[in-house]
Amino acid sequence: MDSTGTESGTATGAEKGKATVGLTKAAPTPDPVSTPAPASAKAPDIQSHDTFVIKKTLSLKAGEYVVSVARPDGSEGEPVAYAREKLLSLRGQVTVYTDASRTSVLAAFKGRDHEVGYMYDVRDASGQSFGSFHEDAGSSFLRKTWHVRQPGRMKLTGRERSRVVALVRFVWEFVPYLEYVPFIWPYRFKYTGNGKPLMTVAKKLGLHTRYVLRIHTPDIDRRLAIAHTLALDVLDVD
Repeated sequence: MDSTGTESGTATGAEKGKATVGLTKAAPTPDPVSTPAPASAKAPDIQSHDTFVIKKTLSLKAGEYVVSVARPDGSEGEPVAYAREKLLSLRGQVTVYTDASRTSVLAAFKGRDHEVGYMYDVRDASGQSFGSFHEDAGSSFLRKTWHVRQPGRMKLTGRERSRVVALVRFVWEFVPYLEYVPFIWPYRFKYTGNGKPLMTVAKKLGLHTRYVLRIHTPDIDRRLAIAHTLALDVLDVD
C-alpha cells in the first residue's frame, strides 16, 4: 500500500427486528432526496483521537461492529460508534451509529455505479456528503488498492503492504467456493498522499476479528476513516 440517505429513528414493531446496518445492492445512481434523512445527533469527540479499534463479533443473525478509541496499550477503550451487518445480504449501504441503541447517526455510505466500478459516498446525519472511496479494480488485481477522497482536503491511496498476503488473497478468490468466504488472513493497508504516510489499517485475528486504525494527520475526517475501515470488512466478499 502506497500513496493518500440514510435511515435513522427509533424502530418499533416489525422494524425493530431489522438489522441496523442495511446492506443492499447499489442503485444505478444515488438518490439522496428519496431517502429520508436521519435525525441529527451530536457526534462523539472522535476527531481528537488518532487510533481506533474496530471489533467484529458474530451472532446467529448478524455481524456486529463496535468502534472504540484505543488505549495506549492497544486495547479497546471508550466505544464511539456501532454498526451491524445483516448476514446473507447484498452489500452497498451501511449506517454507523454513535450509540449502542442505534438511534443517532454518525455516518453512512452507499454504493453507486461509477466508471471505476462502485463509488461509495460517505454522508453525515443530514445527508451531506463529506467524502468517498472506491476500489482501484486494475491495481487490485494483484494488490488490493483503494482511493479515499476528502473534498477540499486530500486524496489517500491505500495498498496492501505484503505482496505475499496479496498473492494468497489472489489465489483464495479463485478457489471454488472460497470466493464466497471472507478472506481470513491478517493483512495491513498503508495509505499515503503526496508520498507521505497518512493512515494504516491492520486486520488482526483472535477470538474476534479486529481492525486497528491509525491516523497520522489531524486533517483526516475520523468519520470517513472509520467508514472506510468498516467497508474493508463488509465488502470483503466480492
